[in-house]
Amino acid sequence: MTTIKIAYLYEDLMNTYGDCGDVKIIRYLLQKKGYDCQVVNISLEDDLPAFDFDFIFFGGGQDFEQSVVAQDIQRHRSILQQYLEAGGPMLCICGGYQFLGSYYQTSSGQTIKCLDLLPLHTVFNPDKRMIGDTRYQTEFGEVKAFENHSGQTFFDDPNKLKPFGKMLQGYGNNPNDGIEGMQYKNVIGSYSHGPLLKNLNVAQALTQRIITWHQRSVKVPSV
Repeated sequence: MTTIKIAYLYEDLMNTYGDCGDVKIIRYLLQKKGYDCQVVNISLEDDLPAFDFDFIFFGGGQDFEQSVVAQDIQRHRSILQQYLEAGGPMLCICGGYQFLGSYYQTSSGQTIKCLDLLPLHTVFNPDKRMIGDTRYQTEFGEVKAFENHSGQTFFDDPNKLKPFGKMLQGYGNNPNDGIEGMQYKNVIGSYSHGPLLKNLNVAQALTQRIITWHQRSVKVPSV
């Protein structure tokens, strides 16, 4: 049986609102298609050989957990940039999504340096808690989920990024833009908990991306 490997970034720190459910759903769908599935927690001080994996997942966390992760994750910036630019599939939820950008400004006004992989940034607004059920339209169809965040995310280069969805109900990235999340190549960033992949239209599309990436990146032994 072929094994597909999933890297779960900081599972022990970044798992707000049960984001681990997304990984469980992907693993289930892969197993239904006949694949074995190995999930590896990449946490503090661990190495990240990104190209050894077929999918990278990064969940959400509170300000304290994000500040801890911020001190460790810069070690992985170069390999993550290579992975996403090569088309490696990633799903980043809430705090994980925010870490793809240049910085996150906390409730205390502290600026947390993020990975600066994509042109976006996030600012905490204590006066505007964005919480509740959400509905939005994506290229995979309608999505229903749940959001709970005060971080407002903005694109710095809308020509490079495209929204994951257009809002029908709820806030999404921020109260003004009417969009939810982000897509870049095979990377999806989203504020959707619930988990997001209870929406099987998205889960099945992402599963196929993972399988396609796995088939492309299988190393052929030298003769």
